Amino acid sequence: MDLFTFIVAVVVVTASGALAPGPLFFTNITHGTKSGAKGGLAFSVGHTIFELSLVLFLALTLQTVINEPLIKIVVGVVGGLALLVFGVLQIREASTSKSAVAGKSAVDSRNALLLGTLFTGLNPYFILWWLTIGMTLIVNALEIASFGGVLIMYVSHVWMDYAWLTGTAYLAKRGISLIGGKGYRIVMIIFGVILVFFGLYFLGSPFLTTPS
Repeated sequence: MDLFTFIVAVVVVTASGALAPGPLFFTNITHGTKSGAKGGLAFSVGHTIFELSLVLFLALTLQTVINEPLIKIVVGVVGGLALLVFGVLQIREASTSKSAVAGKSAVDSRNALLLGTLFTGLNPYFILWWLTIGMTLIVNALEIASFGGVLIMYVSHVWMDYAWLTGTAYLAKRGISLIGGKGYRIVMIIFGVILVFFGLYFLGSPFLTTPS
């Protein structure tokens, strides 16, 4: 996989996670009704504090074993299966749910930076994503350009968090809803199908690139 194709893959695969409603998103919306884009930006920075630390830890850990064929196979299979599962579940949820989101977090605090960090670290889905799908992306990034590749991968990923959280917080203060309706569900189904596609790709790639 060349660098450009990898960046496209990162953007597409991570977009579904960035756009999916969760505790961080709902708290950001609640806080955004008062603080607007400034609050969304603070949530994004808090999210980055925890996420970047996790990514660097995983990269440092994987760097020592990146050349082991078995590690590539295990990470590829686990990440590929996770993409398949998340993709199928996303398609199913978007197809059957009557609304795009339900309920809002009751948490409201002035410390958006702290909330962004806490709601990121305490989200089991987030941790599972990085230990499966994210780890596969990190392995590919290390193979392409070592830690420079990891930096490129993370920048390609994290800008969507900033755009989404800041933008939705801004719209929340203005009373404009970006979430809900048939259009949103269609977008999530499309991303679900793309996740399945990349799941199959990552599932098979270790066996295509690893010598027998």
